[in-house]
This record gives sequence, structure tokens and C-alpha cells, in this order.
Amino acid sequence: MTIRKAQHKDLSRIAEILVFNYRLYFYPIFQNDEYYFSELQVPSLMKSYESELDSLYVYDDGVVKGFIKIEGTYIARLFVEPVLQNASIGSRLLEYAVNEHHADHLWALEKNTRAIRFYERNGFVATGEKKLEEDTTEYLILLRKREKTNNG
Repeated sequence: MTIRKAQHKDLSRIAEILVFNYRLYFYPIFQNDEYYFSELQVPSLMKSYESELDSLYVYDDGVVKGFIKIEGTYIARLFVEPVLQNASIGSRLLEYAVNEHHADHLWALEKNTRAIRFYERNGFVATGEKKLEEDTTEYLILLRKREKTNNG
């Protein structure tokens, strides 16, 4: 298993992973057919992510199975191929971000309780801070890496 900086050849997998996750987990919340089935397409995502390769890292064990986008200490995206979830890929990507990039915060959709539980299991806690997701009525919540104490 390798976590490495994304390359141009990874863009189609990154875009596929994002499309599948968005449709599976976010479409039920937003139910915007135009966006999820017309605008959200692999070719356009590949093009938009071309300029972001410097902040993208992939989990690659011969096949790209997940990716993370890290901006400074902010985790901007973390997605794993849906059929491969619950295989520690997301945890490894998150651990990489924390250990190698000192990542310590992220925003998660308040209604995405599955993701919030994942982040909590991996040492992040909700701060109580919220903001509206752009152009929607849904809220994002801020999660921060829990500070280590002397007791663990």
C-alpha cells in the first residue's frame, strides 16, 4: 500500500470515486437531478482537478482506491471507492494527512452522519461551529483533531 502524490494519470479514478460518493451519499440529501446527473461528470471533474494535483494524494496498492485533498492543515476532501469502504483505506489516508501534513481540521455535512462517525472514530471532534454549505440550506460542521492528553 502506498499513499502518494496524485498524478495526471490518476484524475479519472479520482473523478470516478468522487462521482460515485456524491451520488450515493449526497444526492439523497440534496436531490438535485440537474447537478448530480448532468453537471457532475467524470470528464469535467478531471479537468477541474488538473490544477489541484499538488494538493491531492491517492491510496494506491496497484489500483487507486481513495484520495485525499489537503490544503495546508485543512482536509478539503476525503473519499474512498464506495465498494471498498470499511477496509481502513479512509483511516490510512486520514492518518497520512495528520502525520505527514499536520492536518487538524475539516468541514463535514451535518446530515452526513456516517462521515462524522468515521472522523470521530479517527480522533476528530465537532467544535460546535457551523456554516451553510454554499448555495444550499444545509449546514457543514467543523471537526478538529482531538488534542492528545497525558492520559492518552
